[in-house]
Amino acid sequence: MIHQPIDISTRISPELSQIIERLSNDLDSEEPLTLSDVRRIVAEMLPSSFNESEARHRFDVDESLLDELDALVEEYGDHAAAIEFVQHEASEALSRVIETVAGEETYAEIPLTLAAVREALMSGVASRLTGEGALEEDEEATLLEELDGLIDRYGALALAEDFVRFE
Repeated sequence: MIHQPIDISTRISPELSQIIERLSNDLDSEEPLTLSDVRRIVAEMLPSSFNESEARHRFDVDESLLDELDALVEEYGDHAAAIEFVQHEASEALSRVIETVAGEETYAEIPLTLAAVREALMSGVASRLTGEGALEEDEEATLLEELDGLIDRYGALALAEDFVRFE
């Protein structure tokens, strides 16, 4: 039996993903950041009253970041590389745009980069998709900001198809 790889970045909340990414970018260390490092740092960032309450009451309605980290440490181990858990995918709306642009003849011969998707957005592909009912107007308004965020993080020449969300 062939095992399918699991994208472990989809197993954590977006909030924890952002924290891990920021910590990874901010720390100047030769050693990779581990899940136990992230848990220690997050615990230190919380007020001591929260930590005392957390130790006594483990029944929060919303799972806390510490609970989430504890579950990840239990499943993957203390020394698992935290960066492996960072999510890097586009929203459903941006994924639809990327798939649409990838299917266009203009981009058939070249690798589809984030810069090319941005160019397509600026040329009106989102408006066209909104007119066709494939996107909502409120989704269209946030696409450029989301795409620019991906470009800032991964560069304009990153392959856009690597960010498509499959649901």
